[in-house]
Amino acid sequence: MNNKEFTSQLATRLGYTLKDTSELINSLLSDMTQEFEEGNSITIQGFGSFEVKKKAERISINPATKQRMLIPPKLVLSYKPSNNLKDKFK
Repeated sequence: MNNKEFTSQLATRLGYTLKDTSELINSLLSDMTQEFEEGNSITIQGFGSFEVKKKAERISINPATKQRMLIPPKLVLSYKPSNNLKDKFK
């Protein structure tokens, strides 16, 4: 399912116009992105939680040249599904 299909199906279920539903989704994703940029986590009951984690710096070796490289620390977004969601896919 792509974004257009998802938006259309959600608009039908909610009884909103396609434009209103698209604006709602864009607003939700924009607010979530802003929270992640600030380092906050988001928990959606019944779905799961999103958390920004810091990966430590590490040393990697290029297999072709055997050269060692230092990979700097970075922030990554992780997702952990809720127990209810996990149970549905067992």
